[in-house]
Amino acid sequence: MFQLDFKDRRPLHEQIKEQVKKLIITGVLQPDERIPSVRELAQMLTVNPNTIQRAYKDLEAEGFIYSIRAKGSFVANRDSTEPHPRREELMRELERNVAELMYLNEPVEQLLETIRAIYKKGGLNE
Repeated sequence: MFQLDFKDRRPLHEQIKEQVKKLIITGVLQPDERIPSVRELAQMLTVNPNTIQRAYKDLEAEGFIYSIRAKGSFVANRDSTEPHPRREELMRELERNVAELMYLNEPVEQLLETIRAIYKKGGLNE
């Protein structure tokens, strides 16, 4: 389920966070599904539990998971009417990327086609 790349320059907690997000975004982990505890995942990956705790804390702050004391961590329900905490940040990032692609003379039709293709396949391409 999780695989760390110790040669990757990114910190381990970032790798874990990104892998959990990918599993959530692609639907492998469903809303309200319990995810491995900090201790369980630390043992599976043979890393310090603080590393897992940091990743889970970030995921909770970004709205991807929630915790219930003495029960564990669970995938957040994305059907909420509230805007996702990361939405504004991601939209600003998208603006910067589109502006750079415009500078590189990328046709708007190609950008729109790329977005449509991402939506059609349902998310990430990794």
